[in-house]
This record gives sequence, C-alpha cells and structure tokens, in this order.
Amino acid sequence: MPTELPSSSLLTALASAAAAPATASVSAPEHAATPVPASGVAAYPAAGLPIRLRPLTMDDEDEWNTLRWCNRDWLAPWDSGDPMHGSPLTFAMWIQRQRQSEANGTGALFAIERNMRIVGQISLGAISYGAMRTGVVGYWVDQRQAGHGFAPLAVAMLADWAFYDPSGPRLHRLEIAILPENARSKRVAEKLGAHYEGVRPGYMYINGRWRDHETYSLLAEDAEGVGFAARLLRRSAGNGPQTVVSTHPESI
Repeated sequence: MPTELPSSSLLTALASAAAAPATASVSAPEHAATPVPASGVAAYPAAGLPIRLRPLTMDDEDEWNTLRWCNRDWLAPWDSGDPMHGSPLTFAMWIQRQRQSEANGTGALFAIERNMRIVGQISLGAISYGAMRTGVVGYWVDQRQAGHGFAPLAVAMLADWAFYDPSGPRLHRLEIAILPENARSKRVAEKLGAHYEGVRPGYMYINGRWRDHETYSLLAEDAEGVGFAARLLRRSAGNGPQTVVSTHPESI
C-alpha cells in the first residue's frame, strides 16, 4: 500500500469531482505534492474540449448498464475475465470495490462524458509508488461514438492528471496493454506517441485464455511542459476524423 497518499485522498477528491462544473476535465486527489506548471488538462476547459472525465457513481447504474449492453458485441473480443471463476460482481459491489481502491490510493475510475452523457469509461489501476511510480490504463468507448478521437483524448487527459497535476498521484509511467490483433487500439497508442515496449507472454486472462499482450507506455517526460492533451490536439489538427477503440474494458 502506498504511503504518500492519505487514506481518503482519492476517494474524497473523486467524490467531489462528480459535482464539479461541466468545464472541469479531471478532478484530482488532495495530498502533498510539489506544485508544477498547469497541465494540458487544466488549460483546456476554456477551449471547449468535447469530453470530460468524472467519477462513476451508483447514480450511473442504469445508464452504464444500458451502454454496456448496447456495446456487448463491440467489447466482447477485449473483455478480461476472472481466471478463478468467482461470482460475478453486481454494479454496487463493483463501485464499492472502486471506492476502496480510491481510498487506498491504488486506482481511480472515471466515466468519459460528452454532453452530460456517458460515452465510455477509463481507469487507472495497479498504481505503484516508491521508486516506480507507475499505473495501468484501461478504457472503452461506445461504438456509436467511434471516429471522434475520444479514446486517445481521454487517455491524454488522464495522463496529464496522473503525471503533472499538483494534486494528482504524480506518476512517472503509464502502461497500456493491447491484444496483438487489436489494430484500432494500436492506432490509439500511436496517436498518443506511446513507446512500444514489446510483447508480454500470458499477460492477461481474456475470454477464457491467458493472452499475450503488446505493451506501450507513456512517460512523464514525454510531454512535460506541454501536456499530453495539448500535444495530441496539436498533432491531430487538420488530420480529419480519428478512430476510437475499446481496450480491455474490465482490465482494472
């Protein structure tokens, strides 16, 4: 368990984020951190980003379940599972588990929201502090929202918060693991300028099998002083529609 975060810091901050104005892209936990220049996340609400990230809560149960059901075929190839074949979690149990991870400082879960409607989900899990300061990113986006670039933008916003925000976890590395056949997800990693690190054998349990995954990473120094969201939008300007994918929707 990390020692840097007060036990309720992520939990308190994420709960308050749910009531934040629509212009707030990401709300961060409150804990001691060295102040840093404003990140891309902080700079962009005034520019009118098309999405924002906010905590998922029990109030989202009906909307989230409907969205997942509508996307069941779209997400099925990438769904991770429980190799121990335990009892399925209810939505309430799942949210409670997420709140505990937030309270422990080991994970954070956000809805990707557009025009006050959920269009996907992104999470940061397996957070490690100390000498590593790393975490694993998982996300999925509604198939009907494909082509708008919401997936790479959501990851960029999450990275700005996780790396640079003075009240964020101040990590150094974020990891994205992708099934080799998931060409769309590889394109998201490419748009973000992620580093390809190679193949991890038997990395994750997907659809009843332990599957190899290709691993990509983002490092804090990659966009320091600029921000990942700012860099992504700058690179995307004039490039036309973007592809949106879903990657390991329940991986963390």
